[in-house]
Amino acid sequence: MGESVGVGVAQFAPTASREVNLDSIGELVERAVARGARLVVFPEYSSYFVDPFDESLAANAETIEGPFVAGLVALAAQHDVHIVAGMVERADDEQRVRNTVVAVNGAGVQALYRKLHLYDAFGQRESDWVEAGEITEPQTFECEGLRFALQTCYDLRFPEVTRLLADAGADVVLVPAEWVRGPLKEYHWQTLLRARAIENTLYVAAADHPPPLGVGHSAVIDPQGVEIAAMGTGTDVVVGFVDRAAVERVRRTNPALALRRFRVEPR
Repeated sequence: MGESVGVGVAQFAPTASREVNLDSIGELVERAVARGARLVVFPEYSSYFVDPFDESLAANAETIEGPFVAGLVALAAQHDVHIVAGMVERADDEQRVRNTVVAVNGAGVQALYRKLHLYDAFGQRESDWVEAGEITEPQTFECEGLRFALQTCYDLRFPEVTRLLADAGADVVLVPAEWVRGPLKEYHWQTLLRARAIENTLYVAAADHPPPLGVGHSAVIDPQGVEIAAMGTGTDVVVGFVDRAAVERVRRTNPALALRRFRVEPR
């Protein structure tokens, strides 16, 4: 594959057992590496998940120095890969948690992102249980000569989030998600993933929970909006090969980022 980098998107349904979840992650990392992945993305809430949310969410929250992240680092070291996964992080407010994404390799945490836009939509109230992240500099890290950036699930509906990541030099945006099922939600998910890739001329790699709670359809999308790796509704991992030269080639043909006349500012 030349200078291309294998990016795996792992689709599984996290449970209310942190130990079982870490075991599932280990199995899928091994499978992804066997298929050529150098980086593997896991869904939102990979450390712990219950539906509906309840007080156990805060009871099972961990610090970044806790056993879940340590387990990810150990797996990354064992398989010589980067791992990106959503987790329930302990918050300052003992009644709530942070919805956090960590990127690790065998040396430790490489980037950290706390979800900005909470899912207070479609009849849900994530903010009743989760503390929104503060607006910070875009969270990026390097892997195999490519720059990767982080965002989470509902952030997809706010195009300025991905635009800021593009401005920070991202070649690939990674999106852990728990995209809740509902009327037309699969269509929204697939359309928004493609839109964020096309308008920013970069790759998007997104990992979701499978049904019955998520929509599944985890995928790697190229800078022209084409699915180069995708799955349906099962538990598995697929690998798409991303290439910096492809980003540069698309941006020469379609220099939309250079031609725009607006910038993004926080509210």
